[in-house]
Amino acid sequence: MAISTRTQTLVLLFFAVLLAALDIAIVGPALPAIQQSFGLDGRALAWILNIYILFALVGAPLNAKLSDRYGRRAVFVGCLATFAVGSVIVAMAPTFSVLLAGRTVQAFGAGGILPVASAVIADSFPLERRGRALGLIGAVFGLALVLGPILGGVLLRWGWQWLFLINLPILGVVIWLSLRLLPQAPSRSLTSFDWQGAVVMSAMLVALAWGVSQLDAQHFGTSLMSIKVLPFIVFALLAVPVLWRIERHAADPILDPVLFLSKRIRVIGAIAIATGLVEASMVFLPAMSVRAFAVSASTASFMMLPLVAMLIVGAPMAGQLLDRIGPRPVIQAGLLLTVCGLLMLAGLPLVPASFYSAGICIGLGLSCLLGAPLRFVALQEAGEDKRGASQGLLTLFLSIGRMLGAAVIGGMVASGASELLGYRRALFCLAVVCMLAILVSVALRQSHGRTVATGPGT
Repeated sequence: MAISTRTQTLVLLFFAVLLAALDIAIVGPALPAIQQSFGLDGRALAWILNIYILFALVGAPLNAKLSDRYGRRAVFVGCLATFAVGSVIVAMAPTFSVLLAGRTVQAFGAGGILPVASAVIADSFPLERRGRALGLIGAVFGLALVLGPILGGVLLRWGWQWLFLINLPILGVVIWLSLRLLPQAPSRSLTSFDWQGAVVMSAMLVALAWGVSQLDAQHFGTSLMSIKVLPFIVFALLAVPVLWRIERHAADPILDPVLFLSKRIRVIGAIAIATGLVEASMVFLPAMSVRAFAVSASTASFMMLPLVAMLIVGAPMAGQLLDRIGPRPVIQAGLLLTVCGLLMLAGLPLVPASFYSAGICIGLGLSCLLGAPLRFVALQEAGEDKRGASQGLLTLFLSIGRMLGAAVIGGMVASGASELLGYRRALFCLAVVCMLAILVSVALRQSHGRTVATGPGT
């Protein structure tokens, strides 16, 4: 592949992932208008976001695995087309139920865009340039947090439907470029699709996401034992050994047990869960600043800008460092920066200077974890035939961390003597988790090394 084609491919993937990431951030300004249009209460309104997160979680490993079987181009274009169809359904929805159905379709397609894009990068870029390419894609998430509310506020002047209709012309161009730039899949014989694994995995993830979403932070213990939560959590836990048994005997498993033979896959899985926990805590920081500094909600949101800016700037930098020094020191630096930021918020006197400094540390730390390094290790360990599956698995670990983080932090905040004290205790606990992750990261090899996903890990 020529250098110019690689560059075009990278720009294409950047905008595709940005579209998927924006569709969470851009919806925020539209929620009051949607609420008024359909006469919704607050709990129903929350499902506009919850259902998107839930089915993006399901779509990630399924679409990533399909890309290993049928080729990146076919599945990537399919994800984009599914996202476009969902956008049309949402924009034209006559009822709230139809709108949620559209968000489900949107999310399933969007869930596959990032893991498949990461696999495309591994297919298209040599090892020595892969880190900076993944780092550029990693900058998308910080950029989406900045652009989403701004674009949403502008488009809302013409009606909330335009927040979704604007996707269509952009997706049309991205699909056309994907068909032109992405390589065709090589023909190969395929075993039967792992339908049993797909069904059990999807049911397990839906049950886990539903149970966690129904937890009440104000009455955490009581809600955990309620009929809305406990049966779904138990079902998800019982589904784990069932899924493992199915995948061990499947000819072409969705979640390949061979991947777990690699120590590096297990290590980055643990680090990804810790990263997801910290990422979930960032949602609570504006509320924490409202309590600490007695500012308005809008001012508290602006106080997050240093953290978001570091996410944007740090991800490409982490990618470049990755190509020069390897993944382990970059991951360890990211965890160490995150620990420093969390401890500053948990232990130092809360003044604007310490809050902004902590945000800068956490933003830089997360940029070293959410961007290139973890995906780089997963791609390297998986080998060519399991690249998509490895990215789906990594996305799964991150999502589980996010779900657990939101529930646990909410429970700790509600159980504290005051909300501010609850926030600080929760952030201290997250710092301890990240310290443990630093210890776990020692098991990562320093060299780029060979792939081990086709045999026992080291």
